[in-house]
Amino acid sequence: MEGMAYGAGKAGGAFDPVTFFQQPHTILRIVSWLFSIVIFGCIANEGYVNRPNEVEEFCIFNRNQNACNYGVTMGTLAFLCCVAFLALDVYFPQISSVKDRKKAVLADVGVSAFWSFMWFVGFCFLANQWQVAKHEDNPLREGGDAARAAIAFSFFSIFTWAGQAFLAFQRYQLGADSALFSQDYIDPSQDAAAAPYTAYTSGGDLESPSAAGTYQQPNTEEAFDGSAGYQRQDY
Repeated sequence: MEGMAYGAGKAGGAFDPVTFFQQPHTILRIVSWLFSIVIFGCIANEGYVNRPNEVEEFCIFNRNQNACNYGVTMGTLAFLCCVAFLALDVYFPQISSVKDRKKAVLADVGVSAFWSFMWFVGFCFLANQWQVAKHEDNPLREGGDAARAAIAFSFFSIFTWAGQAFLAFQRYQLGADSALFSQDYIDPSQDAAAAPYTAYTSGGDLESPSAAGTYQQPNTEEAFDGSAGYQRQDY
């Protein structure tokens, strides 16, 4: 695309919030951010139950503490990751270096693909532990809706993060327009200092000594040719 570098225009433009929130990858980040809140919120608030004759609470997923820890930890980290990449998306159009933009897009591809895989693992783990949970461990089925919500949004998160990875890969394929963006920034003052010195000439008739290579003495006979009326006297 003309004048584009990895999905964004030339650096220095004004930030447009309407355009920003209409971008597909921004929408997916916000959705993934909300999903992560639902997952760790459901498990942290209603993911621990106990039997009627017990005081200590256990994880609702087959009393497997690792399942609850996985859901809460992944939800919290995914929440922070979404916030970080949203901030990067806001700053991304101000990045003037194509190399830095390329690194940011590649990081987006890798991180998004990683989270898609982690949520796939989390979905399988939580679904399996919920399936094998014993009825006597939770006879009143307390927190059942929260557990099913955590499993469902773990499943949805697989596709939202995979979508982010796909969109980031598309931005990477766009590449950069070399006509508008330079690979390395050069300070204009340093660039001017590095320019070779050009000798000044007031006209095209004069020949500089550096160009001629040797100094030429002016012809005195041509300078004083007697046309001005000067006459030499003999004594």
